[in-house]
Amino acid sequence: MSRASSHALKHPPVTAPSEPAGAPSPFPELAVAIDRERRRGRGAQSNASGRYEAEARVAFDDGWQSLDELPAFKTTVEIDTARKVITRNDSPDIGFDRSINPYRGCEHGCVYCFARPTHAYLGLSPGLDFESRLYAKPDAPAMLAKELAAPDYEPRMIAIGTNTDPYQPLERERKIMRGILEVLERAGHPVGIVTKSALVARDIDILSRMAKRNLAKVAISVTTLDPQLARTMEPRAPTPPRRLEALKLLAQAGIPTTVMVAPVIPALNDSEIERILDAAAHAGAREASYVLLRLPLEVRDLFREWLMANYPDRYRHVFTLIRDMRGGRDYDSQWGTRMKGTGPMAWMIGRRFEIACEKLGLNKRRSKLTTDHFVKPKGGGQQLSLF
Repeated sequence: MSRASSHALKHPPVTAPSEPAGAPSPFPELAVAIDRERRRGRGAQSNASGRYEAEARVAFDDGWQSLDELPAFKTTVEIDTARKVITRNDSPDIGFDRSINPYRGCEHGCVYCFARPTHAYLGLSPGLDFESRLYAKPDAPAMLAKELAAPDYEPRMIAIGTNTDPYQPLERERKIMRGILEVLERAGHPVGIVTKSALVARDIDILSRMAKRNLAKVAISVTTLDPQLARTMEPRAPTPPRRLEALKLLAQAGIPTTVMVAPVIPALNDSEIERILDAAAHAGAREASYVLLRLPLEVRDLFREWLMANYPDRYRHVFTLIRDMRGGRDYDSQWGTRMKGTGPMAWMIGRRFEIACEKLGLNKRRSKLTTDHFVKPKGGGQQLSLF
């Protein structure tokens, strides 16, 4: 392994058509992408060090040991020992002020995931580490009950799935999300779920009971109907037909459902907006939303690498359109515009979305959750009265 300063090697440059023709790489000996066989079934192409690391480590063949002998990336799970499970936020452009993330990292491996940079806080890479080195919170249900029972707790909808997917493959074994739902149901607490996994249908029994009391709603992300694009861009997420089937099952059970066309990527999946909405409406969705591709921090380079590896002929066009919608930059984090973008292209995408929703009868009524049924969990870590 070779070491160098983080400034020099943390984010090796990605050769792209936008760079001057024939320009030599500052580090010609470095291969940014991990060998395909080592990352089979993964979304990211590389595993660069996180932005907070003082050093970057880069694998290279020094003639003594072949890189071919390095093992493939395997999913590992560690226990997250956080002392609280409810995360608060004060962002003015999102519709919730609290959320829960049962897991850190996500095995779905969606290359565009805006949550990838959070792995840097753990000293890990937002690249392949994010989708292979996972953290689970098995105590989340118990911690949730304790926090809901706090004397000063005031109920408002809790959003789950806003960072990493609560129904990623690990949930099938760990069932942490199901435990959280059981706590919320007993407490009569409202919850809004975002996922791209068909595994959410496993919990229809709980969700349908909660929905009858206006306590639950579910949004499923459908990025594309193209199976090849989906498998390349979201390698371990359920296929688009399975997500639509989950929407259908949830709707049939009386659970308010939303389809999220997210993210919309210009020149890659934006042509599918109308078809995705049509398929979701026929599956039973009654609400819809969309989010423009976001490329904060390390996500920009990871997406650029992926695009060059899989769709090099579209690279220039995609990034030209992205910059047209982000004020000339790859990303604009300004509240109020970060989700939808600005400019003529962004306006056109928004208008197409609105027209399609109007034709399909989507968003005619918005489901509203209630806190009227909330009852603080008994015990919940509080000292019991002697009398």
